Amino acid sequence: MDLFDKKTIKQTLKNLPALKKFGQNFLIDKNILKKIAEAAKLTKDDIVLEIGPGLGSLTQELAKKSKKVIAIEKDKRMVKLLKNNLKAANLRIVEADALYGDYSLPKNYKLIANLPYNISVPLIRKFLEAQRPPKIMILMTQLEVAEKICSQKTSILKIAVEFYGKAEFLFKVPKEKFLPQPKVDGGVIRIDKIQKSIPNVDKKKFFELLKSGFAYPRKTILNNLSKKLKIEKGEVLKLFEKADINPKERPQDIDFKHWVKLFNSFHN
Repeated sequence: MDLFDKKTIKQTLKNLPALKKFGQNFLIDKNILKKIAEAAKLTKDDIVLEIGPGLGSLTQELAKKSKKVIAIEKDKRMVKLLKNNLKAANLRIVEADALYGDYSLPKNYKLIANLPYNISVPLIRKFLEAQRPPKIMILMTQLEVAEKICSQKTSILKIAVEFYGKAEFLFKVPKEKFLPQPKVDGGVIRIDKIQKSIPNVDKKKFFELLKSGFAYPRKTILNNLSKKLKIEKGEVLKLFEKADINPKERPQDIDFKHWVKLFNSFHN
């Protein structure tokens, strides 16, 4: 019997209902599962960390293509189900909270996850900032977050990701491809080159400047920084000139490279 066809998943969820508090929505389209696994370009030398394996449909695909899969699952019911249904020798199932739990990260791993939408942003941040970050991240999250991270328009979220790596939007996943069906579509992204070229700036002060710049998104960057930092516009204009920034631009029109230049002009 195929444990992961739509009919069987529906039956499983009758006996083991998805819990809203865990943000559980399970993929029921095998083609999408394969696309996610293929996006990571897995080889038999790869160690995969999967967050939120749930019923194990993606876990099964990952185990076929990699050396080892470490699956972190918070829901005790799902842990029991996974251990009963998946017997791959290269699979280790860990009962833990991926966001706060105590578990060790392997060396040189790839992170693949269908993230719970309600904690997707803090989870992304956790692994980008980790002392032992992944080589690559293939992540499913809500479409709005995926598009924002990969947008041409700048945002605090986009820059928070760009600070540590390079993000690329891969494909959209319609909400109809999940059980239970969420209210919004999903999006799959790839983040790589993680911690390879972190700017040599004071991170805390950099993001303080960024937040000041985005205080009023519809206003110009000049007005925002002058008002929030309580600096005369003439002085701010001099700093913009050093950073090669048009003071009439809005914060969302300034790319990451120029935000770094602006920070350096402020602090030099």
